[in-house]
Amino acid sequence: MIRTPHLSAARSPRPASWSALLAATALAACTTVGEDYEAPVRALPESFRAPADSGLDSSAAQSAQWWTRFADPVLDQLIERATRGNLDLRESYARLAEARALRGVSAAERFPTLDAKGSYVRRGESDNTPFGSFVPDNGTFTVGVDAAWEVDLWGRVRRSVEAADASLEASLEDVRAVGLSVCAEVALNYVELRSFQRRLEIAQSNVSLQEQTLQLVQGRFEAGLVGEHDVAQAMTNVESTRSRLPSLEVGLRSAENRLARLAGEAPGAPQAPGGPGAAGSASVALLLAAARPIPVPPLRFAVGVPADLLRRRADVRRAERQLAAEHARIGVSEGELYPRLAISGELGLASDTFSKWFESDSTLFGIGPSLRWNVFDAGRLKHRVAAQEARTEQARLRWERAVLVAVEETENALVGFVREQTRRSSLLRAADQARRAVGLARAQYREGLSDFQSVLTSERAVADLEDELASSDAAIASQFVVLYKALGGGWEPAPEPGTAALPDPAPAPRQ
Repeated sequence: MIRTPHLSAARSPRPASWSALLAATALAACTTVGEDYEAPVRALPESFRAPADSGLDSSAAQSAQWWTRFADPVLDQLIERATRGNLDLRESYARLAEARALRGVSAAERFPTLDAKGSYVRRGESDNTPFGSFVPDNGTFTVGVDAAWEVDLWGRVRRSVEAADASLEASLEDVRAVGLSVCAEVALNYVELRSFQRRLEIAQSNVSLQEQTLQLVQGRFEAGLVGEHDVAQAMTNVESTRSRLPSLEVGLRSAENRLARLAGEAPGAPQAPGGPGAAGSASVALLLAAARPIPVPPLRFAVGVPADLLRRRADVRRAERQLAAEHARIGVSEGELYPRLAISGELGLASDTFSKWFESDSTLFGIGPSLRWNVFDAGRLKHRVAAQEARTEQARLRWERAVLVAVEETENALVGFVREQTRRSSLLRAADQARRAVGLARAQYREGLSDFQSVLTSERAVADLEDELASSDAAIASQFVVLYKALGGGWEPAPEPGTAALPDPAPAPRQ
């Protein structure tokens, strides 16, 4: 923007000048560079390839606060804590605040700028110049305002605001995406922790049962009914199962530490942030101290259709808003190819003495338009437009990739959730038969009808199958979490203090 120099006297613009300015302003109101944005289109399958016996249907998924379907109050508390204290989520809120501020910067370009000024200058001419000795020293007091306004002739500023709006919306979707990821990570680690608790309990129980077998073998050995080899095998079996305990305890503690970190709490802290007496002041470690069963998800629910992912998935909506922002920036770049008209002026008072400052003769003003148009730059501005068009194409491809990734993740989660249930059913039957086999093998061994090897084999099978069954229970719960995350979840950020409620997700692009 160009400002006129200070004038001690200025003439009022002629009527023709005002007409030209009004005509330019009217033209600015109806001209916008660049093409208007249209939401991208992507053909998707009509339904997911869920197995026929899955019990899942294509009606609209009820994804709001999906973690409550586990009916586990401890998990609910952990997720509530994480959505308040998780550092990644708080950082995403800071990025949203930054985007909102930058949007304000872009919007402010639509309005004039007004600068206040004030100065005093004392000047004396050199006496060694032809007329210097005749010019007395003088001082000038000046106070006033400068104004400048760029007329948005071609809509460059409007496209800039449009890009800032889309970037702000993309930042909001980023908050939603991070929030969903945090909720899913908390749920996955909680399931893992309960799995380690259950597997540790199973291992300890099997150690106890195998110790009973060891006592049986030692009694038969002392009676001279079996050899020392059976005792050694029984002891090997006990210690082999006991060796699992440390690694399970490590996994349990690691899951607990991750949950504390996800909640924004130092792992191992005896007190949660907020101090004694604060609501929910018990640390994560204390909250998880009591053992609970592995969460059990519902096995039948609606998953919707692939097209729903365009509306529900925050990462897909974020990619679409980023594409809209890049598309609007094409217009900003194209606006640099056209003339830029600015209107500037000043109004103030100037006097050589303070006593004359407020006299009418001390008034100074100036107003007038200025035009700037790049006539030659060796194609620099055109190449900038081409570069922005390439960035827009990259954003479109990122959106398409996000859509395909969403469908892929959902399909994988569906088949994983359904087939893990089939695997669990087989493991459950196998574990029941293995426990029955242990009882039969012990009875036959006690009566001398079989050797000790059959007892060892049966006990190892029970230990392995019960451990796998607990892992399968955890896998089903984890696949439920992964599936709902792939479907878009159902977490909505609370409005920030001092701001309006966050808008609903953008409608799904056409397909």
